[in-house]
Amino acid sequence: MRDTSGSIKEIRRTPQATVIVLTGEIDLHHVPAVHPVLLEECARNPATLIIDLGEVGYMDSSGVGVLVHVFQKVKANKGRLRLIRMSPRVRGIFEITRLDRYFVICDSEEEALAK
Repeated sequence: MRDTSGSIKEIRRTPQATVIVLTGEIDLHHVPAVHPVLLEECARNPATLIIDLGEVGYMDSSGVGVLVHVFQKVKANKGRLRLIRMSPRVRGIFEITRLDRYFVICDSEEEALAK
């Protein structure tokens, strides 16, 4: 049986960026636990916020909505948001909704820091 919980696996703060690693499924059932943590990190005003989605197997519209909200908060604080390591399934959601035109999506943390 696979782990379907959606959660924050790790938060790492460096002088260059804050990296948040998400895991599991980011959906209606798990967003209430994830959303406040993401907003708390936005309030810290990192120059760059990197959200690692490499371990996210599924994301529904509520998960996408949280990322849009985080994007708005980061932009309002004049920061940069980078999404990294998206699975093809999750990336497809961003392409279908054309959100890939607004979010900077990178393959790695190194690429995200360079952009």
